[in-house]
Amino acid sequence: MATKHSEKSKVPVDASAGWEKRDVNIKGLFQFAFWMAVVLIVTMLGMSFTFSSYKKAMPLGPTMSPMVKEGGRMIPSGPLLQVHPHDELEAYCSAQQQNVTTYAWIDQPSGVVRIPVDRAMELILAKGLPARPVPEGTALSTPTVAGETDVEGQCGYLSEPTEADRERAAREDEEKDKAK
Repeated sequence: MATKHSEKSKVPVDASAGWEKRDVNIKGLFQFAFWMAVVLIVTMLGMSFTFSSYKKAMPLGPTMSPMVKEGGRMIPSGPLLQVHPHDELEAYCSAQQQNVTTYAWIDQPSGVVRIPVDRAMELILAKGLPARPVPEGTALSTPTVAGETDVEGQCGYLSEPTEADRERAAREDEEKDKAK
């Protein structure tokens, strides 16, 4: 089988030129670039025409972004990012602690007062709660906290751990070591 070679491939290479003149078709490259530019321009004009005709056929009205308002920028409602979440949690927990440890008027005209939880428990123990009578021989169970964790809720980690917490953590560590 014979391979066809064009006459250009038989042209001798001039080493003093610094490049191979026979490999690059400058005219072809310029033609390609020209037609590529024409295709891009025609495509952009077609897109511009299409979008303008869609806009005339079905106007969308003003932007419906919650961040854009005619008078300027509007802050959206709902949960926002917290800049200092630990400080906000401390403020929340101190406000909650104040609510359960101090006296305050809830509704002064009707005589509704907020009292500390400890005082309320003392009053309930002294006065008692209405309850059904318990049949003879029935054992009463002591209420427990499920799992004995998270007793203080979301503010619990802000306080120092108690001795009971340290003992429980030590037991859990020992159990993990035994499991290994």
